Amino acid sequence: MAAVDFDPFSPGFFEDPYPVYRMLRDAAPVYHNPRYGFWALSRFDDVLAAHQDWRTFSSAHGVTLHDLCNPDFRSSGILIYLDPPEHERLRKLVSKVFTPRAVAGLEPAIRAIVRRTLDRVAGARRFDAVADFAALFPVEVISVLLGVPAADRQAVRLRADLALHREPHDPAPTAAGIEAAIEQFRYFLALVEDKRRHPGDDLISRLCAAELPDSQGTQRLSDVEIASFASLLGAAGSETVTKLVGNGVVLFHRHRGEWAKVVADPAAIPRAVEEILRYWAPSQYQGRFTTAAAHIHGVTIPAGVPVLLLTGAASRDERAYPDPDRFDIDRRQQIPLGFGYGIHSCLGAALARLESRIAFEELRERYPRFAVEEGGLRRVQMSNVAGFSHVPVLAEGST
Repeated sequence: MAAVDFDPFSPGFFEDPYPVYRMLRDAAPVYHNPRYGFWALSRFDDVLAAHQDWRTFSSAHGVTLHDLCNPDFRSSGILIYLDPPEHERLRKLVSKVFTPRAVAGLEPAIRAIVRRTLDRVAGARRFDAVADFAALFPVEVISVLLGVPAADRQAVRLRADLALHREPHDPAPTAAGIEAAIEQFRYFLALVEDKRRHPGDDLISRLCAAELPDSQGTQRLSDVEIASFASLLGAAGSETVTKLVGNGVVLFHRHRGEWAKVVADPAAIPRAVEEILRYWAPSQYQGRFTTAAAHIHGVTIPAGVPVLLLTGAASRDERAYPDPDRFDIDRRQQIPLGFGYGIHSCLGAALARLESRIAFEELRERYPRFAVEEGGLRRVQMSNVAGFSHVPVLAEGST
């Protein structure tokens, strides 16, 4: 096996993992990292197949490397940590809220939130496309769905940021991150208890009232299960869109011709969102745990080991995409992997796509001409999330 050094917790990985991804795909498509104890798949077809094979590549042992390597890990009934049949029963409870039809009905409310957020920097010559915009509105949207009071919403985002942060070369959360995760869970547990006493028209209230059929008849979700799920949604609902929009602003700055297409025709925006997802995926990989040996390209991945499904690498695979390192919003997409695939495809994918489309529509309307101050760019270093914490922009608005 070729000597490729792939460290998903190094500063270089977060800055630009794509040269290493190419080496992995070409020289070590079934990669083993003895330092951290994981295996990794990087080619499009292999990642796609593993996402579909949940029996071999299980989610029940966690999805981050820290959890996958922890023999005492317990899932607490969180959706992303479940395999069928438990996964189907729980996903069915919440999926109606996130169907494309249900999500489409949220467009006026989402647009109002996006516009209010941009209004805060109206007239400013300089603002931060992430810190002043993309970091703020997604958590407002997911919080409305969950039933989080307005005064608490940004605190949900800040705790999620801390919980996901990682120090260089360390897969474990920091002490501050652990405390933030505990505080987040306690917050949602108290909110669940309040919703049981005072239900409203929100997802947490519906989960409190929901009944799950099982072999014994029916059962209800516990407060712990609902709080855990709400913590997950609060983080996923804020982080993914934040990183997608920030990534898109930088990409459009560096590829002015592609932004010109958007300015000329807003109908190009949905295609642009898909290309941003492919080119700079906010979620670079998903962790799995083998329940049986897997034989791929003449290499055997043993049973009982962590495996990283590198969707960020797979989406740049020249075996699936011609000229994959070119950012092209008119590109013909393959099966999209940016929101995962298979049974654990992102529950909120339709919502994230809608939020991102609206965000770029509003940016296009207000800032058809802008420039990113490259020297002020700052990237996050998180568990499996890639993107920017700061994208300073010089803008000449049209409105």
